Amino acid sequence: MQIDLQNIKESSNQFSDYGIMLDPTQRAWIEISGSSIKNNVSRIKESLKEGCKFMAVVKADGYGHDAKLVSKYALKGGADELGVATLQEGINLRKSGIKVPILVLGNIYNNDDLIVCFKHDLMPTISTIRDCLLCNNIGKKFHKKFRLHLKVDTGMSRLGFELNDFVDKFDQIISCEYVLVEGIYSHFASADEANALDINSFTQVQKRKFQSVLKRINVDKYPFIRNHIANSAATLLSKEMHFDMVRVGLSMYGYKPTSRSEANIVLQPALLLKSKISFIRSIDKNVGVSYGSKFISDKKTKLAVVSIGYADGISRQLSNKISLICNKKFYPQVGSITMDQLMIDIKNDQDIKVGDPVLLLGSDGDLSVSPMDWAEKSSSIAWEVLCGFKNRLPRVQVQ
Repeated sequence: MQIDLQNIKESSNQFSDYGIMLDPTQRAWIEISGSSIKNNVSRIKESLKEGCKFMAVVKADGYGHDAKLVSKYALKGGADELGVATLQEGINLRKSGIKVPILVLGNIYNNDDLIVCFKHDLMPTISTIRDCLLCNNIGKKFHKKFRLHLKVDTGMSRLGFELNDFVDKFDQIISCEYVLVEGIYSHFASADEANALDINSFTQVQKRKFQSVLKRINVDKYPFIRNHIANSAATLLSKEMHFDMVRVGLSMYGYKPTSRSEANIVLQPALLLKSKISFIRSIDKNVGVSYGSKFISDKKTKLAVVSIGYADGISRQLSNKISLICNKKFYPQVGSITMDQLMIDIKNDQDIKVGDPVLLLGSDGDLSVSPMDWAEKSSSIAWEVLCGFKNRLPRVQVQ
């Protein structure tokens, strides 16, 4: 793929002290395909029920993909709104010139922070009447309605009004002169589980609770309010989950969190994690490799040192469990993964040289490694794998 050096992530060092541009691919880096993001959004949006809006969830720096880049291509693909986790994430997107509605999914409870949220035209998530009244006072002070979303807890036991409290307080909230309720939402706790479509599953219980609370407040009287509960898994499960808007994160980046899907959507992973071989050495039989000698060679072999480690986001739990792709072949990682480097057994391969690129995540022809694979091997989840990549890995856009 063609690398666009103009799209290197801002947090990387682009220039040395001598004015020489550093190659972002000189050590370890992440390649992001903007077109894959765009196409994934477009394909998912085509599967939504008529009139349903698409919120692209770009929190955690776009799941490690670079939030600004992801937002740009998600909007090109037809996304209507964006979702972030923190106030600063929303501010960063506004400063990059993005004008579409942005929902802050995390809790903002401080009056000064809510003022900043208001000034940047961001929509906070409101879970208490107290915070709603703060927003009303801020709107009154600046003579403009404060746009926000209300959250109700249907079983996640995280943010959100208690259901009965929400019903009791809704008339008071909707009558606030300087508050504009743009949305009411909840969040599924287990929509990625195999039984999510079964009538007695927890996902279906949550859905019925959400429908019940909307009916109790007579939400049909307020057509300007967007009701939403579906994450990626629920979005793919069924149109019955879509309501007025869906919030898509993982699937936008090219991964399906559930094997059950109403729509046959082909998604393309947007991320490639790469590094380079920095050193090659030969070792004899019965030689320990890396800290603690967790790997002992069973024959004379060659090792290649790869310039990436746990300080870049490669979990030590993956030590001796993964393989990397080099020259269209798999090679096993051996020994404990260290802070900045790891080793692979290249088995006396004469074709591998210092400086050769190595693919850790992504596809190369018929060979591929997914975050799902790493998650299974490290007792984690794909979301954590993707969000764990550190800022010292330059993000480079490819087409």
